[in-house]
Amino acid sequence: MDKKLVAYITTGFPSLNFTIDAALALAEAGVDTLELGMPFSDPVADGPVIEAANLKALQNGFKLEHLFEASAKIAPHIDTLWMGYFNPFYHRGMDYFISQAKETGVNGFIIPDLPFEEAKPYKPAIEAAGLSLIDFIAPTDTKERIEEIVTDAKKFIYLVAYAGITGTGQSEDLQPIISDIKEFTQTPIYVGFGVDQNTAREKAKGVDGVIVGSAFVKVLLDENLNNTQKIAKISEIAKEIKERINS
Repeated sequence: MDKKLVAYITTGFPSLNFTIDAALALAEAGVDTLELGMPFSDPVADGPVIEAANLKALQNGFKLEHLFEASAKIAPHIDTLWMGYFNPFYHRGMDYFISQAKETGVNGFIIPDLPFEEAKPYKPAIEAAGLSLIDFIAPTDTKERIEEIVTDAKKFIYLVAYAGITGTGQSEDLQPIISDIKEFTQTPIYVGFGVDQNTAREKAKGVDGVIVGSAFVKVLLDENLNNTQKIAKISEIAKEIKERINS
C-alpha cells in the first residue's frame, strides 16, 4: 500500500493567494493530506523555520477568517487539517472551529500543545461532527500511555520522531515504539519532526506515512525565489519525498 505524505504550510505566508496556489500544487504533486498551519505568536513545538513563517504571516495581518477563506478553496481538492495551538481554539471555542471546519470541508485538527488528557472533553463533539483530532505519541511515552492514547485514535497517529522541536535533524530508533503502537491499534502511523528529502526513506520504515513541514516552509522563506519558483520547488520536493518513501 502506498505510504502517505502529509505536508504542512503556514497559512497566509507569503500571502493568502499563495497559500491557495501552493496547496493545490502540492495536491497535484502527490501530497495526500495538507496541514494548514494557523499562525500563532508562540508556536512551542516548532523550530525556527516555522516560527519565522508564523511571525511573518502575523505581521502581514493574518486573521482566522483568512484560514477559513483559504480552506474553502483548498479542502474540496485535498484532505485538509488545521494545525494550530490551543490558544485560538480555547478563545473562540471548539464548537466554533467545528462548525467552520464543517462549512469549509476541513476534516480535523492537529493541536500539538493539547495533551491527550486535556483533549478528552473535546473529542466527543469533534468526532460527532465526523472530524478527527489527531493524537500524538512521543518516544518518551510508556507502553501503558501508548495503549491509552492509541486505542481510540482516529485517521492517523502522529509519531513524534524525537523529543524536541520540528525541523532539527535528530534521529532515534523508532522501531520499538512503532511495535508498541501496532500492538494496540490498526490506525495508520505517520512520523513527523525532522523529515525531509534526505531522511524520508529512513523515517518511513515500519510506518504508513510521513509528515513534512520545515522542508517546505524553508522554501517559502527563501527570498531569492519568486512565488512561481517557490511553488515549483515545493512540488518537486513533495514528488521526491513521495517517491522515496514508496521505493
